[in-house]
Amino acid sequence: MGSLSGGLATMGPAIPYALTAKMTHPSRPVVALLGDGAMQMLGINGLITIAREWRRWADPRLVVMVLNNGDLNFVSWEQRVLEGNPKFPDSQDLPDFSYAGFANLLGIRGIVVRDPGHVASVWDEAISADRPVLIEAMVDPNVPLLPPHISLEQARNYLKAVLRGDPDAAAIVKASIKEILA
Repeated sequence: MGSLSGGLATMGPAIPYALTAKMTHPSRPVVALLGDGAMQMLGINGLITIAREWRRWADPRLVVMVLNNGDLNFVSWEQRVLEGNPKFPDSQDLPDFSYAGFANLLGIRGIVVRDPGHVASVWDEAISADRPVLIEAMVDPNVPLLPPHISLEQARNYLKAVLRGDPDAAAIVKASIKEILA
């Protein structure tokens, strides 16, 4: 079973949802996926609760994957695609924080993955661990979060954002071309 925060880009529920699932079904593995913005908003505090509770669970497996791109990415792309506005770094750039390092301080296994070729082995390690695991995946903020079928208006706004001086314009165009060619 799964649960999502909804269609309004609600930030922060992944860790509380995962904790609730784990406390309801302590003998089942649980997985939480969230971005670094949501992790900084609420998830860091939730890790403290996980660190306190996990030894009571029949199955200690709770895997948290944090997609770390240093950006409030949903907001950045929403502004670009819906409004045609460039990213405003002062409101969207996140402070650097080692989520895996913090997890390790709490006694939760923290793993950083930078190479896409290592993702499968990191997941194997996390799923077979004897304790909760946090996977910190370093990802590119410039890869567009575009749906498979974009409207002409969305494409036009995307182009407007790039032309209006988006600070990541060159990287966005490069990542877009790479995605199209893939």
